[in-house]
Amino acid sequence: MRKINEIFYSLQGEGHHEGYPSVFVRFSGCNLNCSFCDTAHTEGIYMDDDAIIRAINLYSADWVVLTGGEPAMWIDEDFIHLLKRATGKKIAIETNGTLPVPEGIDWVTVSPKSGFEGAGEAPVRVRHANEIKVVDLGQDLDPYFDLPCRGEDTIMYLQPCYVPDEEEFRQNRLNTVRRILADPKWTLSVQLHRYLDIP
Repeated sequence: MRKINEIFYSLQGEGHHEGYPSVFVRFSGCNLNCSFCDTAHTEGIYMDDDAIIRAINLYSADWVVLTGGEPAMWIDEDFIHLLKRATGKKIAIETNGTLPVPEGIDWVTVSPKSGFEGAGEAPVRVRHANEIKVVDLGQDLDPYFDLPCRGEDTIMYLQPCYVPDEEEFRQNRLNTVRRILADPKWTLSVQLHRYLDIP
């Protein structure tokens, strides 16, 4: 049994697969408690693997995105192989990187949180990230290029920090754009779903 917050169908709003139709499996709970987290993930119900697969197979998208919370708390290699075999879909994961992820995942997004309030100093334990997505809080960005999960092919995304206040969020977006223009090793991640008002 795995604790699931929700399973829903939408467009991927962030990173390399922005705009792709995807089935999102949001797992409950997280091993961190970041002060800036914008996801309500603590509630959920326990579902067996057959129920999870049935829910995923209601939709024809090519991608399943395992997210949270922290999905790595709930998955293992057997689950990934079962998902791929039973759904025929590619598997992506969005993780804070502090827990190992199983083999067989097609796309790994690491969003490191170390050093921020509520996150502590937990080291990154994921071996390779296809993309690293950093929430821009005005922090020094250079250390992200030294993360052990970063390879030559890893895409580096910088994302404005969402806040409910519209003017503050507008300023956050502008500040992030300025930082990227000053350091073009970064690419903008815009959270497309917020602009389209979709889940």
